[in-house]
Amino acid sequence: MARRVAIIGLGLIGGSVGLALKRAESEAVELVGYARRPETADRARQLGAIDRIESTLASAVDKADLVVLATPTMSIKEILSQIGPHLPAACAVTDVASTKVQVMQWAEESLPQGVSFVGGHPMAGKELSGIEIADADLFKGCTYCIVPGRGASEAAVQMVVDLVHKVGARHVILNAAEHDRFVAGISHLPLILASALVMATTQSPQWPKMADFAATGYQSTTRLASQHPRMNRDICLTNGENIVAWIDELTKELQRFRTLIAEGDLGLEQAFERAWQARNAWIEEHGKKS
Repeated sequence: MARRVAIIGLGLIGGSVGLALKRAESEAVELVGYARRPETADRARQLGAIDRIESTLASAVDKADLVVLATPTMSIKEILSQIGPHLPAACAVTDVASTKVQVMQWAEESLPQGVSFVGGHPMAGKELSGIEIADADLFKGCTYCIVPGRGASEAAVQMVVDLVHKVGARHVILNAAEHDRFVAGISHLPLILASALVMATTQSPQWPKMADFAATGYQSTTRLASQHPRMNRDICLTNGENIVAWIDELTKELQRFRTLIAEGDLGLEQAFERAWQARNAWIEEHGKKS
């Protein structure tokens, strides 16, 4: 495991990485933090997510063994170009972005020879954001995707694997294109669906009265619409083709259900039965909560 870790970005994910590492490593690792807003960095240190603050990106990554980029996706390109000249030889850089193909390309363009980029994506989070809700248990038991960059050293990959295990997650190694196809369906499509459902219902003239009746089903189904708008925008800008493909698949299914409902088709129960079986099989096989 790295002895000096620089965390760039101290919101929910960056703060949670710091808290989890401090609990696992105690004094064995030094956590250096950088945030665009000084008050965020101060709060992260007060909460124990980092040991010390640096006011510039260059000083934050100085002598770091591992750099964790926990910023909005679209800001990663600029950050990589800024930290590139200041990274120590053999340093490993990872990220926590929800998309990988674009980020991996930026890393190849910006990082110097000898520095390894190992993409990362923890399949965990909350609909809210910010250092105040950072949680040392956020990654406990979750799947954490690891996408080694071209030419990444075995030592760098192992460093990121060690990080994943220290924060309580289990790692899965895959390539960037596969990652983006998968998460477009199981993570990004639900986000679009939740947002579309909120817009379809809240724009209705009947919404002021309907709102009183919206209960746990509506709340849980629309939860992802409360994610930070900038993060949602960045996801779509860096994984648009895959998301559009899944929207097309969902549209086909919605149209199929529409036809069955409009025609009062007896096959409607069978359609719900297939969905019921598929979801229950997933829950059983992967130990999810219903």
